[in-house]
Amino acid sequence: MPNIPNINPTINLKNEDIVNLLLASIALEEFSLAAILNSEAEKIQQLLEGRCQANLQDMIALNKSVNKMLKDIIKKEILLEFKFENILDLIELQND
Repeated sequence: MPNIPNINPTINLKNEDIVNLLLASIALEEFSLAAILNSEAEKIQQLLEGRCQANLQDMIALNKSVNKMLKDIIKKEILLEFKFENILDLIELQND
């Protein structure tokens, strides 16, 4: 059996620091989603500008792919909204 050392790190965060870190995590996830959306838009733009050879089947496949990605992004946005609402509740609790 491997031996895992007993590590007890001490982390001291104030409530304000925790809220700021949580908000920063949402901002980074939003930034990532924006990059994904931009990438999907570039795929469509290349197809529409004729920079790649595509037939009708390719266009339908791209449309399905982009549609699925947009649905996944919307799901993630909903989760981020829930996370943000939880942070607002945490801030409200701190102010009471």
